[in-house]
Amino acid sequence: MSKQEFSFPAEAEVIAYMETLSNWGRWGEDDRVGTLNHITDEVRVAAAAMIRTGKAVSLSRDIDPLEADPLHSGIAQVQRFMGLHEVADHLGGEQRRFDAVTEYVGISAHGSNTHIDGLAHYSWEGTNYNGFKESDTTSLFGAKSLSVHQADRGFLTRGVLLDIAALHDVRWLERGHPVTPDELEAAERRQGVTVRPGDAMLIHTGNVEAILTEGPDAPGPAARQAGLHAACLPFLHERGVAVLGNDGIQDVQPSGYGLDLMRPVHTVGLVALGLWLIDNMQLTELAATCRQEQRWEFFFAALPWRMKGVTSSASNPVAVF
Repeated sequence: MSKQEFSFPAEAEVIAYMETLSNWGRWGEDDRVGTLNHITDEVRVAAAAMIRTGKAVSLSRDIDPLEADPLHSGIAQVQRFMGLHEVADHLGGEQRRFDAVTEYVGISAHGSNTHIDGLAHYSWEGTNYNGFKESDTTSLFGAKSLSVHQADRGFLTRGVLLDIAALHDVRWLERGHPVTPDELEAAERRQGVTVRPGDAMLIHTGNVEAILTEGPDAPGPAARQAGLHAACLPFLHERGVAVLGNDGIQDVQPSGYGLDLMRPVHTVGLVALGLWLIDNMQLTELAATCRQEQRWEFFFAALPWRMKGVTSSASNPVAVF
């Protein structure tokens, strides 16, 4: 399949997606969870029926304070401070046979680690999803209107892996490969699955494995990455995708557009659709398991922090077969 055969939308058409694909008001004027509304009780019950063998696969990597930015994102700070002999500090020197340790942990959430992007993460012309003002998020009070803690029921749903690397019979796609909706549909046909409302749609490009194996081809945001082209945004909206996960930053880099659309899947997805994203997943083991099991659908679980005022959450998503 040649990407040259696909007609990519012009920049003006992508900008128009902010209105034509908008979910603003769809679930009420005060809605703060966007596409998670697609994950109904019925969707969760159906997803639970996906479990047959109980085999579980983690879709995250370890967060290592000694190697805080393994993907060279340019955004990395992980701190771990240990408090030793914590119990002794409160017992006035009394004898005891046990001790305990506490610690402080700090994470720059939007970096190399696998993390959930909340709806206050991106804005467009001063506005977040559903018309909430960008100014509602401040350094002092955090994200007051759209916060990750509002996704308190978690992402418990049917997961579907679309293996685009396997579609092209490679371990990982070429750096800067723009995944098109034609490729998404071709992967569905090849695997015998169809993405449906409420799904967590995961895209295997092999990007994380490529960077961990070969390193980035440029520092920070300048690095090329395989990812979804903005042309996939109507597919995400029409299929009712609840959560989008990727072994990269979702967007192909470079995007093919100007600075305003440097990351259009992030911008249009978060602001217009209210679509929750999970960046930098580790999907290599999942892809191998899907091939072994000969099924590309599974029970999917990811639980964001119930922490008020934040735009992101570290997470360890898990697929259960």
